[in-house]
Amino acid sequence: MKHMPTEIPSFDPVLSGGVPLGSLILLPGEPGGGNMEFVYSSVLHHAQRKKNGQQDNQDRIRHPEEIVYITFTKLASAIRREIELSFRADDEVFDGAVRFIDLSKIYFDASVVPREWYSKTDIVETLRSRHREPESLLAELTNQLGTITEGSLIVLDSLTEIATQATTENEWHQFISFLRGLQRVSKHWNTTYYLLISNSILEPRRMAEIKDCCDAVINFEWEETGGRRRQRVMFIEKFRIVMPSLEEHDFVKFAVRITADGGFEVSNIRMVI
Repeated sequence: MKHMPTEIPSFDPVLSGGVPLGSLILLPGEPGGGNMEFVYSSVLHHAQRKKNGQQDNQDRIRHPEEIVYITFTKLASAIRREIELSFRADDEVFDGAVRFIDLSKIYFDASVVPREWYSKTDIVETLRSRHREPESLLAELTNQLGTITEGSLIVLDSLTEIATQATTENEWHQFISFLRGLQRVSKHWNTTYYLLISNSILEPRRMAEIKDCCDAVINFEWEETGGRRRQRVMFIEKFRIVMPSLEEHDFVKFAVRITADGGFEVSNIRMVI
């Protein structure tokens, strides 16, 4: 079985080198719980490896052909700047190494947000857009995914924006169908996906449906440790193929630490569940 490293040194050895190629990985997190930092660290380290020309793929380990970060509401430049400042990275580390795709225009076109808040189009284009049907965010996302090289690493930031737009049962069905299709085709493309999503926003039934569509669910949350202190923990709820090995070695729940120099780090000491 081939693996794609997360490039998080304290986590990849637990996964025998990385996640199985073609994995759809859901990353639910509480505010500040660490799911965002997990993704940021992984993307940054992959970008640094790519910039340094270290694409030494082995028989069992495959590094991503492309690193693609798709955002639905945030500015790509803001995400890039946040990673660079948070982890003291070179401000050119992403140049030529990470492709950012910004779908915020389609997202906000279907909202009440004034166009001048998110677009710099002139008055003529603004008037024309008012007479057009809003583009489908899922349809455009599907089109964009089709342009990405097979064997890549793709971040969707975040699934919350899409899921909360599904207000009718038909829209929800279309969203779930998209996830199931993505989970299926990811195996043909050998492409790994990080799906960021916020905890406690969707009702439990809908969150359970989303989890059922994914190969892995890794939760990031806060845990009381006594003395009015809290500890970030990472809990692997499910991980197809590798879960039996994780449980055999008691690697299911990890303490988490985030530093400016090391980025996201885990402790391979099992926490008491």
